[in-house]
Amino acid sequence: MHDPNCIFCKIIAGDIPSSKVYEDEDMLVFKDIHPSAPVHLLMVPKRHIPSMAQVSVDDAPLLGRMMVKAPELAKANGCNPYPEGGFRLMVNTGEEGGQEVHHLHIHILGGARPWRKG
Repeated sequence: MHDPNCIFCKIIAGDIPSSKVYEDEDMLVFKDIHPSAPVHLLMVPKRHIPSMAQVSVDDAPLLGRMMVKAPELAKANGCNPYPEGGFRLMVNTGEEGGQEVHHLHIHILGGARPWRKG
């Protein structure tokens, strides 16, 4: 499934360039163009799923693979090792959840923590 009006679908199709860090048959991972942390990657399923609110049990294998891949990509892209280092995974869902692009994506954030006050 592909949405011709979705910016992430256009990136997946190669119509819009991205700084790709990983790709397989089911997902694409690229650097965020407006990073919120020193490491800020976006993990995007290639199949258009509007948000976490639309996932089904059939999506469990894909989401599981994405979660397993995230630590490897975080480390490979500059996140310091656990436990002193680490990373944050974030999925925004819907307008009130802060979702700006309505194509399911997982943010991988690491390095200095801009979300930490002080």
